[in-house]
Amino acid sequence: MRIDVISIFPEYLEPLKLSLVGKAIERGQVELHLHDLREHAIDIHRSVDDSPYGGGPGMVMKADVWGDAIDAVIAAGPHEMVAPLLVVPTPTGDVLTQQNAQELSEYPWLIFCPARYEGMDARVVEFYRGSSDVAGVLELSIGDYVLAGGEAAVLVMVEAAVRLLSGVLGNEASPVDDSFAAGADGLLAAPVYTRPPVWRGMSIPEILVSGDHAKIATWRKTQGLQLTEQRRPDLIARTAPADASRAHAAAADLPD
Repeated sequence: MRIDVISIFPEYLEPLKLSLVGKAIERGQVELHLHDLREHAIDIHRSVDDSPYGGGPGMVMKADVWGDAIDAVIAAGPHEMVAPLLVVPTPTGDVLTQQNAQELSEYPWLIFCPARYEGMDARVVEFYRGSSDVAGVLELSIGDYVLAGGEAAVLVMVEAAVRLLSGVLGNEASPVDDSFAAGADGLLAAPVYTRPPVWRGMSIPEILVSGDHAKIATWRKTQGLQLTEQRRPDLIARTAPADASRAHAAAADLPD
């Protein structure tokens, strides 16, 4: 996978070279390229923004600067690859989910375009949505809040996608049981425990040392369902009512 990030603060993305993503880069599984947007500014002040048409607070990032930067990254990219997917972090985008993190992980080439200030000129997204040079444009949000810039969102999106690449995680089964994963019916994951078995007077659930793997699996599913009901009831709608009823029925036969 090739990942390009265009930013006025390319150093903000240096943490991508750490941990699991960094190891994937060292193995050659991921190729990371950081680009300074200001290199494509055309005035002496290296301006990348201007006042918004129609008035209002803040500044808007310029379409000509972003367009030149994106074109340059595409032109310098590997020609043997398919067209890249442009990913634009924005509070007005679709909310990032485990499902579209999986979709991102399946693209061989991603170009992230994190804006700042009041965002980038809307014509940039409009232009590239109709361009044959890209595989598409995906506007994504990481939640219902606003950041000073999109770089922090890029860190989240890249890690969410790269950890799903084969071989990145130590255990290939790990993503299957993640919260929101298809293997967990899209619900929250159950609580997890490790040694010591008693800590500050609190013991782990007895069923986890029972050796009965079928009952442990049912317990975990039930715990995940109960946690989802408490904290994210909006996710319950994604689980068939019959599945939820079976999980609750099975829970009645299990020890706490």
